[in-house]
Order: sequence, then C-alpha cells, then structure tokens
Amino acid sequence: MPSGQDYLTMIGQFAPLVVLIILFYFLLIRPQRKRDKAEREMRNSIEVGDEISTIGGFIGRVVNVKDDVLIIESSSDRTKLKIYRWAIRGKEAPATETVEAPKEADKSDK
Repeated sequence: MPSGQDYLTMIGQFAPLVVLIILFYFLLIRPQRKRDKAEREMRNSIEVGDEISTIGGFIGRVVNVKDDVLIIESSSDRTKLKIYRWAIRGKEAPATETVEAPKEADKSDK
C-alpha cells in the first residue's frame, strides 16, 4: 500500500504538465476561439451595400447576398464577382472619393 509520500511525489510529477496545459489554453486556444467568433460574426453581419475586401485582394460593394454566396461590384465599370462568404477578409470603410489621374500626365500628352 503506497504511503502519503508516494502520492505527493506522483502529484509533483504531473503538476507541471497540468500547469502547461492550462497555460496553453489561456494563451493560445482561448484567444484563437475569440478571434474566430468575431470573424464569424463579422461575416454573418454583411449586408447589401457594405464595402468589403476578400482574402484574394478584391475590394467591392455587396450587391446581393444568398446564403453563403455574395455578389460584389468591384469597380466603377460595375464588374460583378461571385464569392463565398468565407472568402471575406473584412469590412472596409466606404470610399468617398475616386482616384483621378495626375494633371501632369495630361499636359505631357499635348
């Protein structure tokens, strides 16, 4: 029959492993779950008219939303792209002005 000293030795051997598992949970697993949840909520909150960017680098305005598929307009010539909801990186601030060509280029052509 093991004595009380033996039980303390066994607990002492496993204590660092338990502390390491708890540390991994609070430093790695829990923050990743929070980020995943925030990302999922952002993707589910996308509505028509929102300006978004995709993981492929496209930026556009949402025109239509159906389940997991969105249709976005990507430029002023109204190019439409069909993308999956999981391919959205984030919402962008709406563009308020368009980029114009520099006026110096117009003078050099004349």
